[in-house]
Amino acid sequence: MKAIVLGGSRGIGKAIAESLETLEIEVFAASKNDIDTSNIDNVRKFVNDFPITDILVLNTGGPQPKPFESITEEDWKKYHNQLFLGFVTILQNIKIEDGGYIFLISSNVIKEPNSKLIISAAYRTAFVEIFKVLSKEYAKRSISCINIAPGPINTDRTKELVENIEEFKKTLPMNRLGEPKEIGDFVKSIVQNKIKYLSGVTINFDGANSNSIF
Repeated sequence: MKAIVLGGSRGIGKAIAESLETLEIEVFAASKNDIDTSNIDNVRKFVNDFPITDILVLNTGGPQPKPFESITEEDWKKYHNQLFLGFVTILQNIKIEDGGYIFLISSNVIKEPNSKLIISAAYRTAFVEIFKVLSKEYAKRSISCINIAPGPINTDRTKELVENIEEFKKTLPMNRLGEPKEIGDFVKSIVQNKIKYLSGVTINFDGANSNSIF
């Protein structure tokens, strides 16, 4: 069995890649040097080099916080590609083997939009809509599609977004950040136990931090 993990050189992507490797899965942990989803020509080259897999993990970073009025046209274009069109191109061109898995690592901003992360909220939510629709088509081939929406996780990304991590932890229900390995082991458990009927869903991975009931 083979797996492709985008953003697999750090953070959540790296944790997922490492967890899957313990199942003796052949994992390609792709870094930004391997594929930059904001560059569609680069994406086309990647899918040509890696046209088929059993497990696909769609994972990429997001933009820096910006108030709406300061977002430039170039910002919108870049993240339209990085968070939306790049993933669409991948799904249109990489074949997932029957009985496989697609994991989308999105963000809790799809549930509770953040005014400073409006680009991320807009394009991640748009792709989640695509992913939900496609999950029904993939289900015909027993391919499970699971969207994981992380909340505050102990990654470099969180440290970029939060000014005082220690004070921030005190505001969280569990008084701590989630660990990337927890998400990695969650993905591993689904694959290891061949859980197939959990598909077309969004999993809030946020330690009860979200106020959303869905």
